[in-house]
Amino acid sequence: MEIAALLSDIRVAVVSLPCWERFEVQDEEYRQAVLGDAPRFAIEAAAGFGWERYATSGEHIFAMSTFGASAPAETLFAHFGFSAGEIASKIRTMMKSSLKK
Repeated sequence: MEIAALLSDIRVAVVSLPCWERFEVQDEEYRQAVLGDAPRFAIEAAAGFGWERYATSGEHIFAMSTFGASAPAETLFAHFGFSAGEIASKIRTMMKSSLKK
């Protein structure tokens, strides 16, 4: 939600997908209504594995790719470039780049 707030000048929708299995058994019309046609980004504090089926591309997946570091979450997120500000900036850059194509 913090990233969506930082992108307030861009129309965004936030979808929480806590259970892929439950989502996958829904009919296609429902899944399409939830996901929409706009570029999709996945933001996952754990591994990014599996999100490629929902994100527009592998570049649109923001996830932690390391394991074992120990510190408060905010400290780790800042260290690994996983802060809301950094992700919002990367999304903004990607969106501008796709508009130029």
